[in-house]
Amino acid sequence: MIRVRFAPSPTGYLHIGGGRTALFNWLFAQAKKGKFILRIEDTDRERSKQEYVDEILFSLKWLGFSWDEIYYQSQRLSIYKEYAEKLLKEGKAFVERSPEGKEAIIFKVVPQKIKVNDLIRGEIEFDSSVIKDQVLIKSDGTATYNFACVVDDATMDITHIIRGDDHISNTPKQIILYQALGFKVPDFAHLPLIMGAEGGRLSKRTGATAISDYRRMGYLAQALVNYLLLLSWSPGDNREIIDLNEAVRLFDIKNVNKTAAAFDLKKLDWINNQYLKKEDPQRLLDEIIPLLVEKKYIDKNNFDRNYLLSLVKLFQGRMTTINNFPDWADFFLVKDIAIDPEAQKKHLSRDLSKEFKLFVERLEGLKDFEVEKIEECFRKMAGDLDMEAKALIHPIRVALTGKTIGPGLFEVIYYLGRERTKERLLKWAKEEKNG
Repeated sequence: MIRVRFAPSPTGYLHIGGGRTALFNWLFAQAKKGKFILRIEDTDRERSKQEYVDEILFSLKWLGFSWDEIYYQSQRLSIYKEYAEKLLKEGKAFVERSPEGKEAIIFKVVPQKIKVNDLIRGEIEFDSSVIKDQVLIKSDGTATYNFACVVDDATMDITHIIRGDDHISNTPKQIILYQALGFKVPDFAHLPLIMGAEGGRLSKRTGATAISDYRRMGYLAQALVNYLLLLSWSPGDNREIIDLNEAVRLFDIKNVNKTAAAFDLKKLDWINNQYLKKEDPQRLLDEIIPLLVEKKYIDKNNFDRNYLLSLVKLFQGRMTTINNFPDWADFFLVKDIAIDPEAQKKHLSRDLSKEFKLFVERLEGLKDFEVEKIEECFRKMAGDLDMEAKALIHPIRVALTGKTIGPGLFEVIYYLGRERTKERLLKWAKEEKNG
Protein backbone atom coordinates (compact mmCIF):
# COMPACT_ATOMS: atom_id res chain seq x y z
CA MET A 1 0.00 0.00 0.00
CA ILE A 2 1.14 3.54 -0.79
CA ARG A 3 2.09 5.42 2.39
CA VAL A 4 3.24 9.04 2.38
CA ARG A 5 4.01 11.43 5.20
CA PHE A 6 4.00 15.11 5.95
CA ALA A 7 6.52 15.95 8.65
CA PRO A 8 6.32 19.54 9.90
CA SER A 9 8.57 20.88 12.63
CA PRO A 10 6.66 22.78 15.34
CA THR A 11 9.27 25.53 15.57
CA GLY A 12 6.90 27.87 13.75
CA TYR A 13 3.49 28.07 12.11
CA LEU A 14 2.47 26.15 8.98
CA HIS A 15 3.34 28.35 6.01
CA ILE A 16 2.45 28.30 2.32
CA GLY A 17 5.33 26.02 1.33
CA GLY A 18 4.44 23.48 4.00
CA GLY A 19 0.77 23.72 3.08
CA ARG A 20 1.55 22.85 -0.54
CA THR A 21 3.78 19.93 0.52
CA ALA A 22 0.99 18.60 2.73
CA LEU A 23 -1.48 18.99 -0.15
CA PHE A 24 0.63 17.06 -2.65
CA ASN A 25 1.25 14.24 -0.16
CA TRP A 26 -2.44 14.07 0.75
CA LEU A 27 -3.45 14.23 -2.93
CA PHE A 28 -1.03 11.46 -3.90
CA ALA A 29 -2.35 9.24 -1.10
CA GLN A 30 -5.95 9.89 -2.13
CA ALA A 31 -5.21 9.25 -5.81
CA LYS A 32 -3.47 5.95 -5.03
CA LYS A 33 -5.94 4.92 -2.31
CA GLY A 34 -3.07 4.98 0.17
CA LYS A 35 -2.42 6.40 3.64
CA PHE A 36 -1.47 9.94 4.62
CA ILE A 37 0.74 9.96 7.73
CA LEU A 38 1.36 13.03 9.86
CA ARG A 39 4.62 13.13 11.78
CA ILE A 40 5.41 16.01 14.14
CA GLU A 41 9.19 16.44 14.18
CA ASP A 42 9.47 17.97 17.64
CA THR A 43 12.94 16.87 18.75
CA ASP A 44 14.23 20.46 18.91
CA ARG A 45 13.50 20.93 22.60
CA GLU A 46 14.27 24.63 22.73
CA ARG A 47 12.34 25.80 19.65
CA SER A 48 9.42 23.36 19.51
CA LYS A 49 6.27 24.74 21.12
CA GLN A 50 2.81 23.31 21.73
CA GLU A 51 1.17 26.42 20.25
CA TYR A 52 2.87 25.64 16.94
CA VAL A 53 1.71 22.02 17.09
CA ASP A 54 -1.85 23.18 17.73
CA GLU A 55 -1.71 25.69 14.87
CA ILE A 56 -0.30 23.12 12.43
CA LEU A 57 -3.01 20.58 13.28
CA PHE A 58 -5.74 23.23 13.08
CA SER A 59 -4.50 24.54 9.73
CA LEU A 60 -4.30 21.06 8.20
CA LYS A 61 -7.85 20.31 9.34
CA TRP A 62 -9.05 23.68 8.03
CA LEU A 63 -7.50 22.94 4.63
CA GLY A 64 -9.27 19.58 4.63
CA PHE A 65 -6.25 17.28 4.90
CA SER A 66 -7.29 14.54 7.30
CA TRP A 67 -4.54 12.12 8.30
CA ASP A 68 -4.71 8.37 8.89
CA GLU A 69 -2.00 8.18 11.56
CA ILE A 70 -0.06 10.69 13.65
CA TYR A 71 3.30 10.37 15.36
CA TYR A 72 5.51 12.59 17.51
CA GLN A 73 9.27 12.20 17.25
CA SER A 74 9.72 13.29 20.87
CA GLN A 75 8.00 10.04 21.87
CA ARG A 76 10.32 7.87 19.77
CA LEU A 77 13.78 8.65 21.18
CA SER A 78 14.32 5.09 22.43
CA ILE A 79 13.72 3.75 18.90
CA TYR A 80 16.40 6.02 17.43
CA LYS A 81 18.90 4.96 20.11
CA GLU A 82 18.13 1.31 19.42
CA TYR A 83 19.00 1.66 15.74
CA ALA A 84 22.09 3.75 16.49
CA GLU A 85 23.31 1.03 18.86
CA LYS A 86 22.76 -1.50 16.06
CA LEU A 87 25.07 0.45 13.77
CA LEU A 88 27.61 0.70 16.59
CA LYS A 89 27.61 -3.07 17.11
CA GLU A 90 28.06 -3.64 13.38
CA GLY A 91 31.06 -1.32 13.29
CA LYS A 92 29.31 1.16 11.00
CA ALA A 93 29.36 3.90 13.63
CA PHE A 94 31.58 5.03 16.47
CA VAL A 95 31.31 6.91 19.75
CA GLU A 96 32.78 10.38 20.06
CA ARG A 97 33.30 11.84 23.54
CA SER A 98 33.30 15.55 24.26
CA PRO A 99 35.72 17.21 26.72
CA GLU A 100 32.81 17.25 29.18
CA GLY A 101 32.50 13.47 28.89
CA LYS A 102 29.26 13.45 26.89
CA GLU A 103 28.93 10.87 24.14
CA ALA A 104 27.66 11.21 20.58
CA ILE A 105 27.21 8.40 18.05
CA ILE A 106 28.72 9.09 14.62
CA PHE A 107 28.10 7.19 11.37
CA LYS A 108 31.12 6.40 9.19
CA VAL A 109 30.39 7.48 5.62
CA VAL A 110 31.74 5.11 2.94
CA PRO A 111 32.53 6.79 -0.41
CA GLN A 112 30.19 5.68 -3.21
CA LYS A 113 28.13 6.93 -6.15
CA ILE A 114 24.42 7.26 -5.37
CA LYS A 115 21.73 7.47 -8.03
CA VAL A 116 18.15 8.50 -7.31
CA ASN A 117 15.33 8.31 -9.84
CA ASP A 118 13.33 11.29 -8.62
CA LEU A 119 9.66 11.02 -9.71
CA ILE A 120 9.61 14.72 -10.63
CA ARG A 121 13.19 15.55 -11.59
CA GLY A 122 14.37 12.30 -13.12
CA GLU A 123 17.76 10.79 -12.31
CA ILE A 124 19.97 12.64 -9.81
CA GLU A 125 23.48 11.42 -9.01
CA PHE A 126 25.41 12.08 -5.80
CA ASP A 127 28.95 11.34 -4.62
CA SER A 128 29.07 10.44 -0.93
CA SER A 129 32.81 11.09 -0.78
CA VAL A 130 32.00 14.78 -0.26
CA ILE A 131 29.76 13.95 2.71
CA LYS A 132 31.42 14.01 6.10
CA ASP A 133 30.71 11.44 8.82
CA GLN A 134 27.15 11.89 10.07
CA VAL A 135 26.05 12.44 13.65
CA LEU A 136 23.25 10.00 14.55
CA ILE A 137 22.71 10.69 18.26
CA LYS A 138 23.88 14.04 19.62
CA SER A 139 25.65 14.43 22.95
CA ASP A 140 22.37 15.57 24.52
CA GLY A 141 20.81 12.20 23.65
CA THR A 142 18.55 13.40 20.83
CA ALA A 143 18.61 12.07 17.27
CA THR A 144 19.70 14.24 14.35
CA TYR A 145 17.22 15.20 11.65
CA ASN A 146 18.44 12.85 8.92
CA PHE A 147 18.79 9.82 11.19
CA ALA A 148 15.38 10.26 12.82
CA CYS A 149 13.79 10.72 9.37
CA VAL A 150 15.29 7.48 8.05
CA VAL A 151 14.31 5.42 11.09
CA ASP A 152 10.82 6.91 11.10
CA ASP A 153 10.19 6.53 7.38
CA ALA A 154 11.38 2.92 7.46
CA THR A 155 9.52 1.84 10.59
CA MET A 156 6.37 3.67 9.46
CA ASP A 157 6.53 1.87 6.09
CA ILE A 158 6.67 5.10 4.10
CA THR A 159 6.81 4.20 0.40
CA HIS A 160 7.11 7.68 -1.15
CA ILE A 161 8.76 10.82 0.21
CA ILE A 162 7.29 13.96 -1.35
CA ARG A 163 8.97 17.13 -0.10
CA GLY A 164 10.45 20.45 -1.17
CA ASP A 165 13.60 20.46 -3.27
CA ASP A 166 15.44 22.28 -0.49
CA HIS A 167 15.75 18.75 0.93
CA ILE A 168 17.61 17.34 -2.08
CA SER A 169 20.92 17.77 -0.27
CA ASN A 170 19.59 15.55 2.53
CA THR A 171 18.69 12.72 0.16
CA PRO A 172 22.16 11.09 -0.23
CA LYS A 173 22.79 11.41 3.53
CA GLN A 174 19.56 9.53 4.16
CA ILE A 175 20.09 6.89 1.45
CA ILE A 176 23.42 5.79 2.91
CA LEU A 177 21.65 5.32 6.26
CA TYR A 178 18.86 3.29 4.64
CA GLN A 179 21.53 1.06 3.12
CA ALA A 180 23.51 0.71 6.35
CA LEU A 181 20.39 -0.27 8.31
CA GLY A 182 19.20 -2.68 5.61
CA PHE A 183 16.00 -0.73 4.95
CA LYS A 184 14.27 -0.49 1.59
CA VAL A 185 14.88 2.93 0.05
CA PRO A 186 11.57 4.72 -0.67
CA ASP A 187 10.79 6.63 -3.85
CA PHE A 188 11.58 10.34 -3.78
CA ALA A 189 9.79 13.29 -5.37
CA HIS A 190 11.15 16.78 -4.77
CA LEU A 191 8.76 19.68 -5.31
CA PRO A 192 10.12 22.94 -6.77
CA LEU A 193 10.40 25.90 -4.43
CA ILE A 194 7.76 28.62 -4.29
CA MET A 195 9.28 31.95 -5.22
CA GLY A 196 8.06 35.51 -4.77
CA ALA A 197 6.19 37.09 -7.70
CA GLU A 198 9.25 39.22 -8.48
CA GLY A 199 11.69 36.33 -8.16
CA GLY A 200 13.77 35.43 -5.15
CA ARG A 201 12.78 33.38 -2.15
CA LEU A 202 9.32 33.78 -0.74
CA SER A 203 9.17 36.40 2.00
CA LYS A 204 6.37 37.72 4.20
CA ARG A 205 6.01 40.62 1.77
CA THR A 206 5.57 38.25 -1.18
CA GLY A 207 3.30 35.65 0.42
CA ALA A 208 5.27 33.59 2.95
CA THR A 209 2.54 33.96 5.51
CA ALA A 210 1.17 31.31 7.85
CA ILE A 211 -1.84 29.36 6.61
CA SER A 212 -3.74 30.56 9.69
CA ASP A 213 -3.04 34.16 8.64
CA TYR A 214 -4.71 33.56 5.28
CA ARG A 215 -7.72 32.26 7.16
CA ARG A 216 -7.76 35.42 9.28
CA MET A 217 -7.41 37.54 6.13
CA GLY A 218 -10.70 36.10 4.90
CA TYR A 219 -9.66 33.50 2.34
CA LEU A 220 -11.73 30.34 1.94
CA ALA A 221 -9.93 27.06 2.58
CA GLN A 222 -11.04 25.53 -0.72
CA ALA A 223 -9.82 28.58 -2.66
CA LEU A 224 -6.41 28.49 -0.96
CA VAL A 225 -6.12 24.75 -1.66
CA ASN A 226 -7.06 25.34 -5.31
CA TYR A 227 -4.34 27.97 -5.57
CA LEU A 228 -1.71 25.81 -3.83
CA LEU A 229 -2.55 23.06 -6.29
CA LEU A 230 -1.76 25.34 -9.24
CA LEU A 231 1.66 26.09 -7.74
CA SER A 232 3.46 23.30 -9.68
CA TRP A 233 0.56 21.32 -11.19
CA SER A 234 -2.21 21.91 -13.72
CA PRO A 235 -5.39 19.97 -14.49
CA GLY A 236 -4.95 20.84 -18.19
CA ASP A 237 -7.09 22.73 -20.71
CA ASN A 238 -5.97 26.05 -19.14
CA ARG A 239 -8.31 25.42 -16.23
CA GLU A 240 -7.66 27.30 -13.02
CA ILE A 241 -10.70 26.43 -10.92
CA ILE A 242 -10.84 22.76 -10.03
CA ASP A 243 -12.73 20.79 -7.42
CA LEU A 244 -10.45 18.84 -5.10
CA ASN A 245 -12.32 15.59 -5.76
CA GLU A 246 -11.67 15.97 -9.47
CA ALA A 247 -8.04 16.85 -8.77
CA VAL A 248 -7.69 13.51 -6.94
CA ARG A 249 -8.90 11.73 -10.07
CA LEU A 250 -6.52 13.60 -12.40
CA PHE A 251 -3.44 13.91 -10.21
CA ASP A 252 -0.16 12.23 -11.16
CA ILE A 253 3.01 13.17 -9.26
CA LYS A 254 5.03 12.76 -12.47
CA ASN A 255 3.16 15.70 -13.99
CA VAL A 256 4.34 18.14 -11.34
CA ASN A 257 6.40 20.97 -12.86
CA LYS A 258 10.15 20.95 -12.29
CA THR A 259 10.52 24.74 -12.35
CA ALA A 260 9.96 27.01 -9.36
CA ALA A 261 6.44 28.34 -8.89
CA ALA A 262 5.80 32.07 -8.41
CA PHE A 263 3.39 33.10 -5.68
CA ASP A 264 0.94 35.68 -7.02
CA LEU A 265 -1.39 37.21 -4.44
CA LYS A 266 -3.55 38.78 -7.18
CA LYS A 267 -4.15 35.32 -8.62
CA LEU A 268 -5.13 34.02 -5.20
CA ASP A 269 -7.51 36.97 -4.81
CA TRP A 270 -9.15 36.15 -8.15
CA ILE A 271 -9.54 32.47 -7.25
CA ASN A 272 -10.97 33.35 -3.85
CA ASN A 273 -13.50 35.66 -5.51
CA GLN A 274 -14.60 32.80 -7.78
CA TYR A 275 -15.22 30.58 -4.75
CA LEU A 276 -16.96 33.34 -2.81
CA LYS A 277 -19.40 33.81 -5.69
CA LYS A 278 -20.40 30.13 -5.49
CA GLU A 279 -20.37 29.74 -1.70
CA ASP A 280 -23.57 29.21 0.27
CA PRO A 281 -24.49 32.70 1.64
CA GLN A 282 -25.52 31.15 4.96
CA ARG A 283 -22.04 29.68 5.41
CA LEU A 284 -20.45 32.98 4.46
CA LEU A 285 -22.60 34.76 7.01
CA ASP A 286 -21.45 32.35 9.72
CA GLU A 287 -17.86 33.41 8.93
CA ILE A 288 -18.75 37.11 8.76
CA ILE A 289 -20.78 37.43 11.99
CA PRO A 290 -17.69 37.20 14.29
CA LEU A 291 -16.06 40.00 12.26
CA LEU A 292 -19.10 42.23 12.73
CA VAL A 293 -19.23 41.46 16.45
CA GLU A 294 -15.53 42.28 16.78
CA LYS A 295 -16.07 45.68 15.16
CA LYS A 296 -19.15 46.20 17.35
CA TYR A 297 -21.37 46.57 14.29
CA ILE A 298 -23.81 44.06 15.77
CA ASP A 299 -24.63 42.61 19.16
CA LYS A 300 -23.82 38.89 19.02
CA ASN A 301 -26.95 38.12 21.03
CA ASN A 302 -29.33 40.41 19.18
CA PHE A 303 -29.21 40.90 15.42
CA ASP A 304 -31.40 40.35 12.38
CA ARG A 305 -29.87 37.35 10.61
CA ASN A 306 -32.16 37.62 7.60
CA TYR A 307 -31.20 41.25 7.06
CA LEU A 308 -27.48 40.43 7.29
CA LEU A 309 -27.99 37.52 4.90
CA SER A 310 -29.53 39.93 2.38
CA LEU A 311 -26.47 42.17 2.67
CA VAL A 312 -24.11 39.23 2.21
CA LYS A 313 -25.90 38.32 -1.01
CA LEU A 314 -25.64 41.95 -2.11
CA PHE A 315 -21.85 42.00 -1.74
CA GLN A 316 -21.02 38.34 -2.36
CA GLY A 317 -20.06 38.62 -6.01
CA ARG A 318 -17.82 41.63 -5.39
CA MET A 319 -15.78 40.42 -2.43
CA THR A 320 -12.17 39.34 -2.75
CA THR A 321 -12.05 38.07 0.82
CA ILE A 322 -14.59 37.71 3.60
CA ASN A 323 -12.87 40.58 5.39
CA ASN A 324 -14.06 42.97 2.68
CA PHE A 325 -17.60 42.77 4.02
CA PRO A 326 -17.27 44.75 7.29
CA ASP A 327 -15.38 47.50 5.47
CA TRP A 328 -17.69 47.68 2.48
CA ALA A 329 -21.03 47.20 4.25
CA ASP A 330 -20.37 49.33 7.32
CA PHE A 331 -22.75 52.08 6.17
CA PHE A 332 -25.63 49.62 6.51
CA LEU A 333 -24.67 48.82 10.09
CA VAL A 334 -23.62 52.09 11.74
CA LYS A 335 -25.64 55.18 12.54
CA ASP A 336 -23.04 57.81 11.66
CA ILE A 337 -21.14 57.15 8.46
CA ALA A 338 -17.73 58.57 7.57
CA ILE A 339 -17.63 60.46 4.28
CA ASP A 340 -14.50 59.89 2.22
CA PRO A 341 -12.90 63.37 1.84
CA GLU A 342 -11.99 62.85 -1.81
CA ALA A 343 -15.49 61.59 -2.58
CA GLN A 344 -16.97 64.61 -0.83
CA LYS A 345 -14.77 67.01 -2.77
CA LYS A 346 -15.60 65.38 -6.09
CA HIS A 347 -19.32 64.74 -5.73
CA LEU A 348 -20.67 66.95 -2.97
CA SER A 349 -18.90 70.24 -3.57
CA ARG A 350 -22.03 71.98 -4.91
CA ASP A 351 -25.32 72.59 -3.17
CA LEU A 352 -27.77 69.78 -3.97
CA SER A 353 -30.17 70.50 -1.11
CA LYS A 354 -33.12 71.08 -3.43
CA GLU A 355 -32.52 67.84 -5.35
CA PHE A 356 -31.98 65.76 -2.20
CA LYS A 357 -35.15 67.11 -0.56
CA LEU A 358 -37.16 66.48 -3.72
CA PHE A 359 -35.91 62.90 -3.92
CA VAL A 360 -36.87 62.34 -0.27
CA GLU A 361 -40.38 63.66 -1.00
CA ARG A 362 -40.72 61.38 -4.01
CA LEU A 363 -39.53 58.36 -1.99
CA GLU A 364 -42.02 59.14 0.77
CA GLY A 365 -44.75 59.12 -1.83
CA LEU A 366 -43.89 55.62 -3.03
CA LYS A 367 -46.54 53.09 -2.18
CA ASP A 368 -44.26 50.11 -2.91
CA PHE A 369 -40.74 50.66 -1.61
CA GLU A 370 -39.04 48.19 -3.97
CA VAL A 371 -35.81 48.41 -6.00
CA GLU A 372 -37.58 48.79 -9.34
CA LYS A 373 -39.99 51.43 -8.02
CA ILE A 374 -37.14 53.36 -6.40
CA GLU A 375 -35.28 53.43 -9.69
CA GLU A 376 -38.38 54.56 -11.60
CA CYS A 377 -38.93 57.29 -9.02
CA PHE A 378 -35.34 58.52 -9.31
CA ARG A 379 -35.22 58.56 -13.10
CA LYS A 380 -38.52 60.39 -13.35
CA MET A 381 -37.26 63.02 -10.91
CA ALA A 382 -34.01 63.42 -12.89
CA GLY A 383 -36.08 63.88 -16.04
CA ASP A 384 -38.33 66.45 -14.34
CA LEU A 385 -35.22 68.37 -13.26
CA ASP A 386 -33.75 68.03 -16.76
CA MET A 387 -30.60 66.47 -15.24
CA GLU A 388 -28.48 63.51 -16.31
CA ALA A 389 -28.97 60.58 -13.94
CA LYS A 390 -25.23 60.27 -13.24
CA ALA A 391 -25.11 63.88 -12.06
CA LEU A 392 -27.25 62.79 -9.09
CA ILE A 393 -26.41 59.11 -8.68
CA HIS A 394 -22.86 59.73 -7.46
CA PRO A 395 -23.70 62.54 -5.00
CA ILE A 396 -26.58 60.55 -3.52
CA ARG A 397 -24.40 57.44 -3.21
CA VAL A 398 -21.69 59.37 -1.34
CA ALA A 399 -24.26 61.05 0.93
CA LEU A 400 -25.80 57.69 1.80
CA THR A 401 -22.69 55.48 2.01
CA GLY A 402 -19.68 57.78 2.30
CA LYS A 403 -18.15 55.85 -0.63
CA THR A 404 -17.93 56.17 -4.40
CA ILE A 405 -18.29 52.47 -5.17
CA GLY A 406 -20.52 49.67 -3.99
CA PRO A 407 -23.72 47.85 -4.91
CA GLY A 408 -26.28 49.50 -7.20
CA LEU A 409 -27.63 52.73 -5.73
CA PHE A 410 -31.24 51.61 -5.80
CA GLU A 411 -30.39 48.40 -3.97
CA VAL A 412 -28.50 50.48 -1.40
CA ILE A 413 -31.56 52.66 -0.87
CA TYR A 414 -33.82 49.62 -0.57
CA TYR A 415 -31.67 47.94 2.09
CA LEU A 416 -31.03 51.17 3.97
CA GLY A 417 -34.78 51.67 4.08
CA ARG A 418 -36.94 54.73 3.61
CA GLU A 419 -36.25 56.32 7.00
CA ARG A 420 -32.47 56.02 7.02
CA THR A 421 -32.27 57.21 3.43
CA LYS A 422 -34.40 60.24 4.32
CA GLU A 423 -32.36 60.98 7.45
CA ARG A 424 -29.00 60.88 5.65
CA LEU A 425 -30.07 62.91 2.64
CA LEU A 426 -31.80 65.58 4.72
CA LYS A 427 -28.84 65.74 7.09
CA TRP A 428 -26.55 66.40 4.16
CA ALA A 429 -28.95 68.86 2.58
CA LYS A 430 -29.06 70.78 5.86
CA GLU A 431 -25.27 70.78 6.09
CA GLU A 432 -24.99 72.00 2.51
CA LYS A 433 -27.46 74.79 3.13
CA ASN A 434 -25.69 75.84 6.33
CA GLY A 435 -22.33 75.64 4.60
